[in-house]
Order: sequence, then C-alpha cells, then structure tokens
Amino acid sequence: MQAPGKASGPMTGINITPLVDVVLVLLIIFMVTAPMIAHRTIKIDIPKAAHHSHTATKAIEISMDSKTQIYFSGKPVTPAQLAQTLAQIFESNPDTRVTLAADKKVAYGKIVTLLDIIRGSGIHKIGLEVKSL
Repeated sequence: MQAPGKASGPMTGINITPLVDVVLVLLIIFMVTAPMIAHRTIKIDIPKAAHHSHTATKAIEISMDSKTQIYFSGKPVTPAQLAQTLAQIFESNPDTRVTLAADKKVAYGKIVTLLDIIRGSGIHKIGLEVKSL
C-alpha cells in the first residue's frame, strides 16, 4: 500500500521556477546595462575637467564626434533634423533637459553652432558632459 501524498512512477514534470528566476535576473541586468552599452558606441573623446558636478537628471543625449557628425540619442542626424526634433519635444515638454557631449578635437565654433541649434528650439537647460581628472 502506498503512503498518502506519494506518487508512483517516474517524475515527469519539470520545475521551471529556477529557470524563471534566472531569466528575470538576466533581463534586469540587460535592462540596466543597455543604455551604457549604447552610449559607448559613439567614439567621442570627452574633455576632462577638475571641477564638475554629477547630476542624475533625465536628459536627452546629443553628441558630436571628431568628424562633427551630430548624434541624437545615439542616432546620426542632420542639424535641420535635430532642430525640428528638439522643437517638437520642447512643445510637448518645456522642461526638457539636454546633455551635450563633444569630442575634444571639435572646433569651438562647431560646438557653439550646435548649442545655437539647441537653444533655437527653445531648450535652455543644457549640460556639458566631461570626464573626471
């Protein structure tokens, strides 16, 4: 006679709880690291500064590489496309913030032109990205 609660025969079910746990942990890791990986794909040698502040604000990322190619959130854009996109974003959210990263080899005049495009769209909360010394 069998004891109550014990099944006879081979175990045919698979416990998937550990598998689900591992998959969820991997998903969280990829979600956290994906923005960092995407940010490093553009080759920009950011200048260093001794005095800077670390802010944790949500901002739109605009960057310019050493060949003066402009990137909006990691995607290449023309100055006209950037101006149009930023104007649309500013209309929907006047409190929009922008983080600007430019290669240290880019001429100052090109950066001023890019700042003028950003300000021309109505956005005046602009942060410049630098490295620590």
